[in-house]
Amino acid sequence: MRKKLVAANWKMNGSLAQNEQLLMAIREGLPAGCEVLVCPSFPYLVQVAGFLAGTGAALGAQTLSEHPSGAYTGEVSAAMLRDFGCSHVLVGHSERRNLFVETDEVVAEKFAAAQALGLIPVLCVGESQADRLAGRTEEVVLGQLAAVVGRVGVNALASAVLAYEPVWAIGTGLTATAEQAQAVHAALRAYLAAQNPMLASAIQILYGGSVKAQNAAELFGQPDIDGGLIGGASLVAEEFLAICRAAN
Repeated sequence: MRKKLVAANWKMNGSLAQNEQLLMAIREGLPAGCEVLVCPSFPYLVQVAGFLAGTGAALGAQTLSEHPSGAYTGEVSAAMLRDFGCSHVLVGHSERRNLFVETDEVVAEKFAAAQALGLIPVLCVGESQADRLAGRTEEVVLGQLAAVVGRVGVNALASAVLAYEPVWAIGTGLTATAEQAQAVHAALRAYLAAQNPMLASAIQILYGGSVKAQNAAELFGQPDIDGGLIGGASLVAEEFLAICRAAN
């Protein structure tokens, strides 16, 4: 049985004082039995790493450059993230795709760059509301996944995590029903199973889209949903801890 993973994406939020208060509460209340990943903004990696030490929780970054080094002002490389103790990095989050115009090809290059330095990419895929209304959900999400598979090969997904995040359910108050989310997770797993059944059975596929304490248990109870990529709810300690407990 796949272990549940609850990943906190703090996005561009936090301060030294706020982070300390949040992390102290999380550290004290973190339940055993589920994997936890915290992804703060770059300036707070050292602070968060210190609070997570000894808890078993992992440290991740929210993005990275596809380039290993060079004249790319403002960018952060995979090697730099490794230096700061990151084990994971989000790749292709919907906000990176939409706001920063990261194409499927750029996302695939970032995935490859992360793995080249031993980081575990959390590959995010998801459709817009227009795509869903047009009946293009599977076409879009499988296309995003296929772009990465085409670049690195399907076996590379054995050292990765997938996250399905419907764009229309992020920060909108809308949430996919458990059945809607399960259908897409099942399609992603079926796509991988056609190429590598063992990998498809083992890979963790997270759901990200307005996950809250009140809907987490139903979502996580679906056969192909292996945890959550949590945004706003991860900034409230009791809410995040309740989601972690639901994963158990």
